[in-house]
Amino acid sequence: MIAQPDRIHLTPEEYLTAERDSPIKHEYHDGEVRAMAGASDNHNLITGNLYTVLRSHLRGSPCQTFFADMKVRVETHNRFYYPDLLVTCDSRDRDTRYYKQHPKLIVEILSESTEAFDRGDKFQHYRQLESLEEYILVSQTHPAVDVFRRTGDRTWEFQPYTVGETVCFASLELECAIATIYEDVTFVPPAAGAATDHE
Repeated sequence: MIAQPDRIHLTPEEYLTAERDSPIKHEYHDGEVRAMAGASDNHNLITGNLYTVLRSHLRGSPCQTFFADMKVRVETHNRFYYPDLLVTCDSRDRDTRYYKQHPKLIVEILSESTEAFDRGDKFQHYRQLESLEEYILVSQTHPAVDVFRRTGDRTWEFQPYTVGETVCFASLELECAIATIYEDVTFVPPAAGAATDHE
């Protein structure tokens, strides 16, 4: 959901200060800020469904679930991203109100305009977060959930899920039917939706 860079060079501290007062969300890419585009109804429904499942499962635990407006800081690459959902169980993240640095799980809802970035550079950056155990990519055009699980310092395994299957969030000891993730979601055939937005 990234628009064109605004071409303003800021320090991380300047970005965080400006972002608190901004009516528009921006991600931070090594000094540049990039405005975030709006999201579709499917995007919102999927995010809401997943948040409900995760929040319910983690209630009473040390873990916290955030969506939409919480940033993740990747200090090694000087980045701040807004993942669609994140779960952190690290007490250090309670010390930062506007961003988290130690997520256990991150979810991104894919769109046509962001999929290549979410699978490529963004995942490369997220992999630098030592706390991250799972990275979840969820399609909003058809029932498909791709799970990447850390198996070592530099190794990840890939497990795809589709119609009728149960998604395993191993990092949270949670299983969820893929139908629950897509509850109330209406899929638009590609030809019919070609002229609409893709966020």
